Amino acid sequence: MIKLQIQNHASTRAQGFTLIEILVVMAIIGMLAVMVAPNIFNQQAGAQRDAALSQIASLEAALDTYRLDVGEYPDSLEGLREDDSGRASWNGPYLRRDIPLDPWNNEYVYDSNGREFTLLSYGPDGERGGEDDDADISLQ
Repeated sequence: MIKLQIQNHASTRAQGFTLIEILVVMAIIGMLAVMVAPNIFNQQAGAQRDAALSQIASLEAALDTYRLDVGEYPDSLEGLREDDSGRASWNGPYLRRDIPLDPWNNEYVYDSNGREFTLLSYGPDGERGGEDDDADISLQ
């Protein structure tokens, strides 16, 4: 009878983890997170930059189509969704959806004199200029 009690006690002890084992696993997970996190954030910044370039390319294609129809670029990007020209040659809307915001939830900066235009995003900082990751984004 005594032998059974010893075996039961030994089997219940082997069912859980010790505090040391849990701390070692947490330390390993922490070290992995420290090594992997910077790579993930760098890739996210690059992905946002690529998304902005893709949206700018789509907007520029719509602007070029507008110019082919109307003869000049619109005064604002809203001209791609609503007829701001007053001309019968307007064949829009030139975008299927609303004008997108850049990946940082800022409006794209558009300027046109009718013959040419500039279109860009100020990037993550939302301010003109900047360097490295905060640099302005455009196709030009």
